[in-house]
Amino acid sequence: MQQTRLDTARIRAARRLIDPVFLDTPLYRCEALEPGLGCTVSIKLETANPVRSFKARGTEVVASLLAGKASRAVVCASAGNLGQALAWSGRGRGLDVTVVASRFATRAKLDRIRALDARLELVDGDHETARERAADIARHDGIRLVEDSLDIETCEGAATIGLELVGTTPSFDTVLIALGGGALATGVGHVVKALAPEVEVICVQPLGAPALTHSWRRRRVVTTDSTDTIADGVAGRRPIPAVLDDLLLVADDAVLVQEASIIAGMRMLLDHAGLVVEPSAALGIAAILEDRDRFAGRHVVTIVCGSNVDVDAYHRWVGASKSVITRGPGGGNSERS
Repeated sequence: MQQTRLDTARIRAARRLIDPVFLDTPLYRCEALEPGLGCTVSIKLETANPVRSFKARGTEVVASLLAGKASRAVVCASAGNLGQALAWSGRGRGLDVTVVASRFATRAKLDRIRALDARLELVDGDHETARERAADIARHDGIRLVEDSLDIETCEGAATIGLELVGTTPSFDTVLIALGGGALATGVGHVVKALAPEVEVICVQPLGAPALTHSWRRRRVVTTDSTDTIADGVAGRRPIPAVLDDLLLVADDAVLVQEASIIAGMRMLLDHAGLVVEPSAALGIAAILEDRDRFAGRHVVTIVCGSNVDVDAYHRWVGASKSVITRGPGGGNSERS
């Protein structure tokens, strides 16, 4: 494999910096999902931790390295999960954490950031506006800016998930990874391609937030003017060039899924796995629902990457009339109630 920015030895070392509460998360075959999906399905459950997402694997590395520095202040932009994770990791190490988020972000995520003693600044606009404001704060105050997916610690922290996957038996032949900023996809993808290159790495993004998928397909950065998806955790508009370079080396495919498929995936995870997940965490299931033929006969691992969801919104989505997404004639999607 050509070289990405990531280093497998550093990824192994990162495990020593991460609080064990975030490591060795459950990985299990979920047979109850299989009749509806037509393939063997294993779940890597990255919600069973204090911040209910995988993001703390990266922020633990960042905070551990910052704890020994003279300046103990740090700022990040977040749709919610990174902010919670950095607040949790920073609080335990005496860091002064500021999180910038859109005032339209999921309320439950914002409340949790406040509860973890971080300073929260809300901006009008979307996540890209928050990124710009966080960068301004870092420059003005001379403090560390944590940029998810650009900062290698966030990618290599997420990559520890890959170490846990490739060390398991029985082996799997496909891994489905939610694609947002790219830390999870490039991190896990790097390890899988380095240690189990026969495994297909497929990234999944909402049709309403397609920038990084379009960039991967065209092999150049493609930006969008807006996003339109319930999967707020992956709703970026401006891919980072260095992240795209890594993704081009580790991803075998990048696919887009419809909102109805995401909701159907969330419902399946609730009904058949007993899991309450945020929309981003259901992207892998959505991808299988939209193309069952592709995954038939395979052993697929899907990373359930977060469960920080607004309760009222969750009930609106999952409580809607039940439907099954199928691949319609000619490859389009159809919905059966």
